[in-house]
Amino acid sequence: MTTHPVPALAPWAGTELGLVASHVDGIAGWSIDALIEPGLRRNPKRAHLWVSRVLGKHIPVAPSTIIRAGSDLADLVRIGTGESVVVFGFAETATGLGHVVARRLDAPVYLHSTRRPGPPGATWARFSEGHSHATDHLIQPSSPELLRTGDTLVLVDDEISTGATALDAIRSLHQLAPRRRYVVAALVDMRSDADVATCAAAAADLDVTVEFVSLARGVATVPADLVTRVAALPDRQPSGDHLRDTVDDGEVIRVDVEWPPDVPDGGRHGFLAADETAFAGLVASAAEALEPHLDPRRPVVVIGHEELMYLPMRIAAAIESPGRIVLSQTTTRSPAYVRDADGYPLRHGFAFTAPEVRTSIDAPRRYLYNAGEADPHTQRVLVVDAAADTDALVADDSVVAALTGSGRDLVLLVVGDTRFAALAAARGVSR
Repeated sequence: MTTHPVPALAPWAGTELGLVASHVDGIAGWSIDALIEPGLRRNPKRAHLWVSRVLGKHIPVAPSTIIRAGSDLADLVRIGTGESVVVFGFAETATGLGHVVARRLDAPVYLHSTRRPGPPGATWARFSEGHSHATDHLIQPSSPELLRTGDTLVLVDDEISTGATALDAIRSLHQLAPRRRYVVAALVDMRSDADVATCAAAAADLDVTVEFVSLARGVATVPADLVTRVAALPDRQPSGDHLRDTVDDGEVIRVDVEWPPDVPDGGRHGFLAADETAFAGLVASAAEALEPHLDPRRPVVVIGHEELMYLPMRIAAAIESPGRIVLSQTTTRSPAYVRDADGYPLRHGFAFTAPEVRTSIDAPRRYLYNAGEADPHTQRVLVVDAAADTDALVADDSVVAALTGSGRDLVLLVVGDTRFAALAAARGVSR
């Protein structure tokens, strides 16, 4: 049985604040400690944040680790003879994980929810995530028929806290594309017995089967006063101060990769199994374009932007090799609490203006954590799509400024425009 590494130090949030995730059981050598670490955020609805050690969001992770975790999760989904599945991932954290699961299951269709507004008429359905910092999930398939195929819908998330978000999604999708069976697949399942009963009752009300599978199950110990105690912690939030007064900015090396508008760069508008050949070829081209700008003797972290998780991870996987340290992660909407303390997962962080928002007036903030900041030897590559290739991407208060402000160079890889209308037309839909 394969075992997976766990943190050597006791979690800081557990010893200092009593926030604990206890292991119940797991499969294939996975444990709660190997999958998540307790982190914090200043959120009046929920102050704790289970930071994944295998997802590639808040912590840089080897792409092979992400793929192994997603593949092990996919292997838990039972598929009957002749049964077909459609896979659905949750924005923003599980967009890449869901794609890994879909590929492992050889699903004909993969789609993830999005928080990015689409063109007029693109949004087909929506649901909410009550405890989140960004509650709205939009569903924007290039063709509604994409979700009407398949006998079973597999919903993929990084973590199930109560199951409420998954059930809200199932209710919304069931009204538009009803089916008898749903599977909720998550890296960790932290539901209480009461939550399990509530999920069972909700499935019964819909007259459907809803199965839950996970790599590990755990029990959360969350102090009742955690929100108040986190709010009282010293203010060490990610800032926009990037040492500009004392250090010259690093160089930005821009690499542009042409991308046909009718090839999806991910699952926002639906990714078909038939898209994989063209997608893989473009990934190889992107990796080839990067190589002249990287020193294979130095570690590298490939950073995606928010929901764009799968493409950067695949690019990282294409340059990963034995003896070469390659990691993958993405920026996030989650305003986590940063503290440079042993045993705490969110050691470093930046805040910056969302690049896809073209006006600076009331522009929302985005965040990036642990992106090789502690190791000046680590090379960093930022991957963005055309929607994020704006003036805000390179402004003074930008992610590019954050990554170069300490004097370190950055490779900026920009992929061309995947267009909703082009995808719809390629799938025979007039929209």
